[in-house]
Amino acid sequence: MNFETLLYEVENGVLTLTLNRPDKLNAFTGEMANELIAAFDAADADDDVRVIITTGAGRGFCAGADLSAGAATFDYEKRDDRAGASNGVPARDGGGRVTLRIFESLKPVIGAINGPAVGIGATMQLPMDIRLASDRAKFGFVFARRGIVPEAASSWFLPRLVGMQQSMDWMLSGRVFDANEALAGGLVKEVVPHDDLLARANELARDIVENTSPVSVALIRQMQWQMLTADHPMEAHKVDSRGVFYRGRSDDAKEGVTSFLEKRPAKFPGKVSKDMPEFFPWWEEREYE
Repeated sequence: MNFETLLYEVENGVLTLTLNRPDKLNAFTGEMANELIAAFDAADADDDVRVIITTGAGRGFCAGADLSAGAATFDYEKRDDRAGASNGVPARDGGGRVTLRIFESLKPVIGAINGPAVGIGATMQLPMDIRLASDRAKFGFVFARRGIVPEAASSWFLPRLVGMQQSMDWMLSGRVFDANEALAGGLVKEVVPHDDLLARANELARDIVENTSPVSVALIRQMQWQMLTADHPMEAHKVDSRGVFYRGRSDDAKEGVTSFLEKRPAKFPGKVSKDMPEFFPWWEEREYE
């Protein structure tokens, strides 16, 4: 697929999605937001895509919002490239549209954070499933230092990932911190040498591609994310029970058991595009109002 602000490359079941404005440290724009949403739509519809790796071109992951509009950067009423409020509905945050789309992904998402990741560059990562950081990466939830507030639904995601105290530390101070602090705080899974970052991300991706059922992975991803706000474990038990029932009689389950007994790699026939169980999705879609 051809995009203006992204590179979209699929190889051996892995989509590498690269933010591609290297001369601007991949600063985020409205066009990039729309293209990211379109890219995740395309990936979900493509059974050849099993895992998504997201990274940045050049020396940065994403330096945050493009500030070329100066003082009007965050003033939606003064920008002609952002949708303002209409019919009593507040203007929508573009970063939030992106993170909500990543949250809904049917394919697992690995963030390969190759350099500075500030503002939306940091919050964009939060709905990704695994985050790896280059030893050159830096992170910053700098909103308080710009006179604005966190966006991209990060007030929901970040405390769930790292705990309230760590989230408050990073959000209230707005300071920039290095990859080792991100690792210690639980924001990233691993810190790896810069030149090894994409190889390590692809190693994790290949393990999923070669050894798992695409339909099971899609369900497991949403089971874990959706249960973050369940008010009782019974809600998880309901979904688990339906999942075990429908998947247990599937050709994938038969292949999983048979391949194990025959001591050979499994070849799962199920496709996300057509074999999701009838109870999926089990939640009601939320409207923006």
